Parts: sequence; structure tokens; C-alpha cells
Amino acid sequence: MHLSSRSIQLTPALYDYLQAVSLREPEILARLRAETASLPGSGMQIGPEQGQFMALLAESIGARRALEVGTFTGYSSLCVARALPEDGRLTACDISEDYTAVARRYWAEAGVAGKIELRIGPALDSLDALIAERAEPYDFAFIDADKTNYARYFERALRLLRPGGLIAVDNVLWGGSVIDPKQDDEDTQAIRAFNQALHEDQRVSISLLPLGDGLTLARKRP
Repeated sequence: MHLSSRSIQLTPALYDYLQAVSLREPEILARLRAETASLPGSGMQIGPEQGQFMALLAESIGARRALEVGTFTGYSSLCVARALPEDGRLTACDISEDYTAVARRYWAEAGVAGKIELRIGPALDSLDALIAERAEPYDFAFIDADKTNYARYFERALRLLRPGGLIAVDNVLWGGSVIDPKQDDEDTQAIRAFNQALHEDQRVSISLLPLGDGLTLARKRP
């Protein structure tokens, strides 16, 4: 049954207002975002309000250990690492040496490089290695990588997460393609399947937020 939506439409002017009264983006994050905008693939960059929101989530649950699948140039990892305590640790998984070289520069400048372990290679291999190593459970995880592997990434992240921990999954609305019957490419199919499976997954409590390109939060139930 269709119910009339109570969600406000975020016009460009209203988005500017949202940022003006909410965003507290440090100068180093603004510079990273500007540099990323000049690179190929810049559309993979999350918005600053999303980075701030994820930092707030990490703070709210008292996260000490975080996991990231898909690091790109490091904006999201920098947001979360800054929110972790001094003894906090973030494990970042990515396949690109070039993009993460940008991330490394900004992590070092921000003084959080010591909190971040970067694992270069296919993320499934990195996650399987963490499972095999019996890594200490994580409190928070962020998934923002190739869409066809979302279900596999989620399963591994859930296994690595402590009960009560949070997983945030990006791009779950996929620019609106998830409801467009003309869009039937592999990525869109994968996101649709992932969203439906997660809706039925009783291992987690979930909420899909219309933030950025759609952000699903999943809390691992005890």
C-alpha cells in the first residue's frame, strides 16, 4: 500500500541551508574534498554531511574499532578516525594504491595515520584474512565499494562486528535506479537484491535513510 510521503524534498537552496546550519567541516576535510573533486571517479566521494553523520554515529556508540570497505581518497575514513579515541583503530580495505596515496597524505596531516591500518587488495580477501586472524570485534563498519559484492561484504562485516555494533551501507538508492524498471545492469540488480535480503534479515535492526545516495544502518542484534 502506498502512503503519501512526509519526507521533505531537498532543493539545492535547502541543501545549502542544511549545510550552513549543520555542517562543521574542518578545513583539512574541505581540502581533501576539493582535491578529490578534481580526480577521475570523483563521484565516488561521499558528501560532507554524510561524513559528519558517520562520525556522530561512531561517537554515539563509543566506537573504538572501525572497519571500512572501500576507502577511495580517504574522506570517510578521516571522518571516522577523527571520532575514535586515541587508542582507536580503523581497518581500511581498498584495491587502489593511487587513490589511497591521497588518503595517506591527509591521514598523516590530520595526525590519525597511527589509528589506521590500510589493507590493499581485493576486499573479500582482506575481510577473510581478518576473520582468519580472529581479529578483535569491530564496533562500526562502513561499506562503500563495488556493488556486486555488497552481500558478501555485509556477511563478512557482520561476522567481524560485535553484538550491538553498527554497519552503514552506502548507495542503497543508487541514484533512483533501484525503482527504475529500465535499469537492469549488474550493479542495480545487486543493490536491489541486497536491499530486499536485508529487509528480511532478522539478525539486524535496520533503517534506510535518504542521506546522500541512500544510507542503510544495520545494528547487529545480540
